[in-house]
Amino acid sequence: MSIRQKVLFKIKSVEFDKVNAPKKVSTYFGENTFSMTAMRKHISKTTFDAFKLWMSEGKTISLSQANEIANAMKNWAISKGATYYTHWFQPMTGLTAEKHDSFISFTGPGKVIEKFSGNKLIQGEPDASSFPSGGIRATFEARGYTAWDPSSPAFIIESALGKTLCIPTIFVSYNGEALDKKLPLIRSEEALNKAALNLVKLFGHKNVKKVFSTCGPEQEYFLIDRNYYNLRQDLIMTGRTLVGAPSPKGQQLEDQYFGTIKERVVNFMFEVAQEAYKLGIPVMTRHNEVAPHQYEFAPIFEESNLAADHNQLLMDLMKKVALRHNLVCLLHEKPFAGINGSGKHLNWSLADDQGNNLLNPGQTPEDNLQFLTVLAAVLRAVYLHADLLRASVALAGNEHRLGANEAPPAIISVFLGEQLNNILDMIEKGIKSKVSKADIIDLGIARLPKFNKDSTDRNRTSPFAFTGSKFEFRAVGSSQNISTPLAIINTIVAESLDYVAQQINKNVASGKDFNSTVLKVISQVVKETKNVRFEGNNYSAEWLKAAQKRGLANVAATFKALEALTKSKNIQLFEKYKVFSGEELAARYQIWVHLYNLTLDIEANTLNEMVNASVVPAGYKYEKLLANTLYRLIKLKKDGGLKIDKAALQDKKNHLSDVISKIYYVRRNALEMMKLLKQAEKLSDEKRAEVYFKQLKPLMEHIRRHVDALECVVSDDAWDLPKYREMLFIK
Repeated sequence: MSIRQKVLFKIKSVEFDKVNAPKKVSTYFGENTFSMTAMRKHISKTTFDAFKLWMSEGKTISLSQANEIANAMKNWAISKGATYYTHWFQPMTGLTAEKHDSFISFTGPGKVIEKFSGNKLIQGEPDASSFPSGGIRATFEARGYTAWDPSSPAFIIESALGKTLCIPTIFVSYNGEALDKKLPLIRSEEALNKAALNLVKLFGHKNVKKVFSTCGPEQEYFLIDRNYYNLRQDLIMTGRTLVGAPSPKGQQLEDQYFGTIKERVVNFMFEVAQEAYKLGIPVMTRHNEVAPHQYEFAPIFEESNLAADHNQLLMDLMKKVALRHNLVCLLHEKPFAGINGSGKHLNWSLADDQGNNLLNPGQTPEDNLQFLTVLAAVLRAVYLHADLLRASVALAGNEHRLGANEAPPAIISVFLGEQLNNILDMIEKGIKSKVSKADIIDLGIARLPKFNKDSTDRNRTSPFAFTGSKFEFRAVGSSQNISTPLAIINTIVAESLDYVAQQINKNVASGKDFNSTVLKVISQVVKETKNVRFEGNNYSAEWLKAAQKRGLANVAATFKALEALTKSKNIQLFEKYKVFSGEELAARYQIWVHLYNLTLDIEANTLNEMVNASVVPAGYKYEKLLANTLYRLIKLKKDGGLKIDKAALQDKKNHLSDVISKIYYVRRNALEMMKLLKQAEKLSDEKRAEVYFKQLKPLMEHIRRHVDALECVVSDDAWDLPKYREMLFIK
């Protein structure tokens, strides 16, 4: 019996005491966050009002007020059982980081008190030497600073033996360059706010003081039993299976999608939601996804900066809670070959401080005109800066799903739906639409109709789709920190909002009617961006050809997509809006190319180890069994007179020869792979990434094909690696 088979008998659900009357979510939602409500209870009205002014208008609070907030935060955290605090930040690894400090301070020999000052709240100094900086700083320059982000509430993380106060912060170098994911997002929000305010004021909304992006990231993931995970070094080291023959039953019956959730899984979901609610994370939806043992959580929309923090926290919670259920949560974009991978559909929209959604068609002609103007600006942003959107989702894991039939291709296009397309075509051509009056009512303003909300269908193959009051960027990878895609969307939209406002102002200044001027500008943008709109099947071969004719790029390789960060026009764009400096963009390009190479290095070396330590020995064991059997049969035929059909004997010889050949091809290609890795060591990061994409990845897939073929013939007794048919169908 193989180790794998022994593990099979140990797999069982974790037993929990039944909860007959669970607490209402409203009674504990956000209880572990130092929210505005909690802050109001612990500080003076003067300081609270000053803090609100800081949030709404950027008027910085005084040091004494910071001290008051820090003391209140400390008292609140200690009352909850916290003994340590940390500045929680998001370095360019894409993960989160923290260094814990105790609240204690000496008051005399052997005596301490709990103390926390405004200075410690506002600024920290973790050792930054080992975080990737892309050349912004030398390795020996260890200093880096964390600075409090008050727009995201502090929160408490619980463990079995204690609690820690976590303070969301940005992370910068000694000279102030952004070393994290969070600061560029905050900068992009400022740029977006300024551009959007200029536009909405043209439409008469003088009372609007703030416009911001909102976001709701749908988080897909897989679960597998922890026992199986521990036997798969590829999952442990890389997050995905590097070998593994397809299960006879995969997702072809489509019986998993939205199906009944297994009790073991729904228990996990309940605990994740409970922990998330304590942290104020508004998890709204849970369901089975398309692939076996694939699932999704989706939240309610929040301001993007907070949504990004919450998504990072949610991913961390999912991994921690899974272990309590003897499960492992897999966030890799393609943990299992041959079935759907996991994405993180990024739902993005614009809102103002009056509660209005700028991508929501209104009830008046003027509101509809503003909606169409914002819509046109987004179209222009995607059309002009598709390369930046593609770069924002460029990572090794996402290469495995972009272009497959579970994710958009690496061609950026926009889906609007038939009704909106008809409206834009009508505005462009200046002719009446033939769309049914049941759907659209003509308002008589230059043939501008009134829209019904949610009037479009959804196109799951489109990378950037309008889905009713929001756009859905479907190309984001499931493991990704969403801050970078958000920062890029915000920046390119800000630039287009500015462009549209400038065009309107230019024409209105010359005495032209406002409404007709706006329609003229929209018409111009619609005409210029027509090639980026596509309503059909993005997976089809016909679209690949059509997109090429339209001049739309199809960038499959991560290293190629990331080159967008080095283009002078993009550097100028980000510097103009003060989201990234040229140096910060160069750093990110270098870091992300380097991380791509490191990921492939780890995968290739893990595959080599698996081949030599697990796959080949299992093959040899089975080979020996076949050879011994064949040898004895031939000996019995020769010495014992055993009658054996020639065809039957030849079949055994053929089977043995086939197994020998498969083992040989696995070993031969593994040696070629290691030789290629050695040769690549001498190359620059950019050249190495190209070699890895064009040569290493195909070679790894070639090895996989032979390993998977071997798995299908080697006896179960000899094969120790858990199989797809087991991992994807938990008891």
